Amino acid sequence: MNAKLSHRMFIVVLGAALCLQTSVVMAGIVTTDELATQNQAEAEKSRIKTFMDRADVKVRLQALGVDEPSAKDRVAAMTDQEVHAMAQKIDSMPAGGYLGNRDLVLILLIVLLILII
Repeated sequence: MNAKLSHRMFIVVLGAALCLQTSVVMAGIVTTDELATQNQAEAEKSRIKTFMDRADVKVRLQALGVDEPSAKDRVAAMTDQEVHAMAQKIDSMPAGGYLGNRDLVLILLIVLLILII
């Protein structure tokens, strides 16, 4: 009889302990703009890291005296606004380089010299 009573007491105490356990859950409304901004910042930061992994960029950074780990740390510490500004600069850069008026005149002269000869 004593074993049955202690078994029942154990069940009651275990049930009470399980009922008293609470878990804190916090939920909030996330707007589409907030989610889009967060995803955009992550995508832009990824694009900057990919840009910095290019060989010509690494060479240029080393020529400026910036080592690769330091540059990557700086990118990781950038705010969302800084990341967005840098990503826009990367997007606006010409893909093949910039040809100025002098370069175009020089190319035209070379073509004319080739045609004359």
